[in-house]
Amino acid sequence: MSVSNHSFVRTEILAPEPAPAGEKGANAWIRKNLLATPKDVVMTVLALAFLVWSVPHIVNWLFIQAVWTGPDRTFCATTVQGGIQPDGWSGACWAFVTAKYDQFLFGRYPLADRWRPTIVGILFVLLLVPMLIPSAPRKGLNAILLFLVLPVVSFWLLYGGLGLEVVETSLWGGLMVTLILSFVAIAVSLPFGIMLALGRRSKMPVIRMVCVAFIEVIRGVPLITVLFMASVMLPLFLPTGWTVDKLLRALIGVSIFTSAYMAEVIRGGLQAIPKGQFEGADSLGLGYWQKTRLIIMPQAIKLVIPSIVNTFIGTFKDTSLVSIIGMFDLLGIVRLNFSDANWASAVTPLTGLIFAGFVFWMFCFGMSRYSGFMERHLDTGHKR
Repeated sequence: MSVSNHSFVRTEILAPEPAPAGEKGANAWIRKNLLATPKDVVMTVLALAFLVWSVPHIVNWLFIQAVWTGPDRTFCATTVQGGIQPDGWSGACWAFVTAKYDQFLFGRYPLADRWRPTIVGILFVLLLVPMLIPSAPRKGLNAILLFLVLPVVSFWLLYGGLGLEVVETSLWGGLMVTLILSFVAIAVSLPFGIMLALGRRSKMPVIRMVCVAFIEVIRGVPLITVLFMASVMLPLFLPTGWTVDKLLRALIGVSIFTSAYMAEVIRGGLQAIPKGQFEGADSLGLGYWQKTRLIIMPQAIKLVIPSIVNTFIGTFKDTSLVSIIGMFDLLGIVRLNFSDANWASAVTPLTGLIFAGFVFWMFCFGMSRYSGFMERHLDTGHKR
């Protein structure tokens, strides 16, 4: 009987071979994404030509020819207009942004009391950051402090009373009002939207009809209409002598509007949950609220994280519409300062709008990046 020879069997695993040179690196990426087809080549050439033509002009206007310091418009205006620019208008007038920076942040809030919104901002950051970090401990206490305690303390600090000088909300403005409106709308719309979505799927006809009517009516009108109703029509239904603060009306209007859209986002997540999840929860003997809180809602929210964040981003940008009812958010206070004769020039409005747009983009981009981080962290298993 012969003995088999197994000497040809390898006893060590070979190290992985490197990828071919043509399949990695910048050259491979360019060939795959920019030069894969004749159409891609034409579009890439046109895009590069546009960038070569536009980028130098943009950089020159924004930075090189820009005016960074100066006490008034004369540093941005031509000599014909009473300025010091000999050949034409300057580039961006960042001196205007520097001079009005405090107003862009706090509006017409009294200068001597601006330490109060500064403290509120610091407290907000200190509570928000650990709330956004998944590994941070004591999430329940953090949520109570952020969503229950902070609003009360912030109102006392910003409005005054109990030893602090009262500052009417008509003097509030700038980025402070934008953040207040968006934070309250976001904090209110998520739980309220969840309840509306559950109510719309309820088997009780009265509750379902009320939720459907609320969602469809609010979604069927523009936000400007909701703000006008909250600001102009609401006082007409109040008893004589009663009034509601304008900021509170705006908060209610924006929160209601956002809640209607959030309800449909959550309902989409609920409809994406397989029927077996509901049946499995029922087989365990869980009640309706236990099933919803422990099994259904966590899955539904994870499925619609992009849509939720998209709604939050839209809400943050839509706060600029409150200028229609006489409130000065960031964009409103920037536009208000265009009428300052000391800074009246051809480049001032565009510079102010670019600044406001950059601030809005910075916050919206941050929310978008955090949304991507949470999707990767939760990793629901629905990725393709």
